Amino acid sequence: MTVQGACDPRFATVAEEFERNLTERGEVGASVCVVVDGETVVDLWGGDAAPGLPWLHDTIGHVWSCTKGATALCAHMLAARGELDLDAPVVRHWPEYGARGKDGTLVRHLLTHQAGLPALREPLPSGAFYDWKLMADRLAGEEPFWEPGTRHGYHALTFGFLVGEVVRRVSGRSLGAFFREEVAEPLDLDFWLGLPEEQEGRVAPTIPAEPPARLPSFYAAAFADPDSIPALVLGNDGGYMKAPGESDTRTAHAAEFGAVGAITNARGLAGMYRPLSLGGGELVGEEQLAIMSPAQSASSVDAVLLVPTRFSLGFMKAVDNRHLPAADSEGALLTETAFGHAGMGGSVGFCDPPARLAFGYTMNRQGTGLGINPRGQALVDAVYRSLGHRRARGGLWYRPT
Repeated sequence: MTVQGACDPRFATVAEEFERNLTERGEVGASVCVVVDGETVVDLWGGDAAPGLPWLHDTIGHVWSCTKGATALCAHMLAARGELDLDAPVVRHWPEYGARGKDGTLVRHLLTHQAGLPALREPLPSGAFYDWKLMADRLAGEEPFWEPGTRHGYHALTFGFLVGEVVRRVSGRSLGAFFREEVAEPLDLDFWLGLPEEQEGRVAPTIPAEPPARLPSFYAAAFADPDSIPALVLGNDGGYMKAPGESDTRTAHAAEFGAVGAITNARGLAGMYRPLSLGGGELVGEEQLAIMSPAQSASSVDAVLLVPTRFSLGFMKAVDNRHLPAADSEGALLTETAFGHAGMGGSVGFCDPPARLAFGYTMNRQGTGLGINPRGQALVDAVYRSLGHRRARGGLWYRPT
């Protein structure tokens, strides 16, 4: 498969791994972008966007939970301006949210997956995720599954409505409009939370992963117990996850879905994280960057995903799950200073400010795990190796002194 684009010779191993993904690891179509010291050193794409259609320079695709990084960034921009206090109760901006024992929930709890609302109990109507007011109202009236702030569990599909509604209440703009006007347009990013119809022809459809030999614990729990939190996360979604091909419909792409709905490519992901890799830049500044980066919630058993996870205020942090059974072993083998977000199936965007690194990888063929898939991890590893970093016993990366 033809690989196109440009690669600085210092990062030749990234290009080699990208080509190996396409020729040896089952990649169908993909893009990777690496920015170091503010300069693009890798910008590659290749394979097929759809049967008979090559992945082009401007091909874009669904990046799933990489979206959460964009949503969290919007909240941090408001915090950096002094318009949003992350330690304040949510009810300061969203009074209705205080129902049913949630009056003490802090804004930071929404960002760290500690809010206790990873799902809704009562069945959602078809297409509920395309109705922002419906989802905000239902979440505001829901009883939390645990006392907010006492544990964390991945809010896979509700995160965007929870954080996004706070962004909307504070800014007076919808999440998609705020992101477009404050991030995508100023940075000239091909990155959409609510894709315009005229851009639809460039989207590479998602290719679902083949059923694995053994399910990750999250999926196994969902199928074993219909009343479990994992089952509610996957099953009570208004048809978004259950209906085959629903996430690739025009309606889904047009929705401002702040948990998993973004459409972009590797260039867009790396471009969003570029200012953060340089100290916050025009987005948040150094002080807010220092608040965004450190881990704030971590557990050996995430209350939803049932594997170890770690989060800063809205972003995934490095986690090494290689000691777990194969189905649960995907994590995020980064450095401790990196933060960003992976998406279902393997797309990932992140920054590492001490390394002055911003990274993006997107693809159309999904993997089966819950973290960065082996194709994406191979690219991440090649980048860190090119920067002179080392791996601690084959796991997380660090910069030797």
